[in-house]
Amino acid sequence: MSTASLIEFIKKLGPVAVAFSGGVDSSLVAAAAFRAHGSSAVAVTIVSELFPDTEATCAAEVAKAIGIRHKTIRLTVLANESVTSNPPDRCYHCKSEDFSAIIKAASDEGIKTVVDGTNADDPKGHRPGLKALKEMGIISPLLELGMTKEMVRSAAKKLGLPNYDRPSSPCLATRFPYGVRLTTEKIERVRAAEEFIHSLGVSVLRVRDHDGLARIEVEPHEIPKLSSGELAKKIVVKLRALGYNYVTIDLEGFRSGSLDLVLKKNGD
Repeated sequence: MSTASLIEFIKKLGPVAVAFSGGVDSSLVAAAAFRAHGSSAVAVTIVSELFPDTEATCAAEVAKAIGIRHKTIRLTVLANESVTSNPPDRCYHCKSEDFSAIIKAASDEGIKTVVDGTNADDPKGHRPGLKALKEMGIISPLLELGMTKEMVRSAAKKLGLPNYDRPSSPCLATRFPYGVRLTTEKIERVRAAEEFIHSLGVSVLRVRDHDGLARIEVEPHEIPKLSSGELAKKIVVKLRALGYNYVTIDLEGFRSGSLDLVLKKNGD
């Protein structure tokens, strides 16, 4: 699937607002939207407790590189009990709130169509948020055109997007087992833990928070580096200072959606 096909698809939609996280998927859609509609297109980024300011800064930088107009909306999603209680369908409620704000921002500009960066690989996992998008009439060009993550990265590289190889970074709520109540303090602890480990030269990373135990997921080849010597000591000291009682490295390594395993066991 060519970038030209994506641009043509979005061009037929008329002016669009792009739900823009700054990740490679939404960046490719934003780049295509800008090429299709110029200043009539806008990228909208939602900033909340679950989406760190560092991610918002990155999104702004990528939007500038693309050339698309960019707006930021700040929400307090932890005020929503359906999000804070962290049920298995938490993402449905969070996306409903996020996209309601994006739809309003688009409407204020006279834009009727909102698009996002859902790709053809996304429906394969546990993604209750996709139900919310469908109910709200959000269009997912990458999904509609059958563009996988690999295809997206390839297209983004050809367009010269600065984040074409940037690892995915889902919202921080995904670091907690379902049913564990989300608080600002817990979210901040995970954010600080991941920022510290990233600063040690680790790019692909999740710190899963198990109520006082930090389970670190990195790519398999990174495990020896982090599990011994001075680096291991630094991580333990830092994470204990953040409030973790135990610090572990998952021997299976990084895998997206590892906390969804319990849902598969329960047949959900």
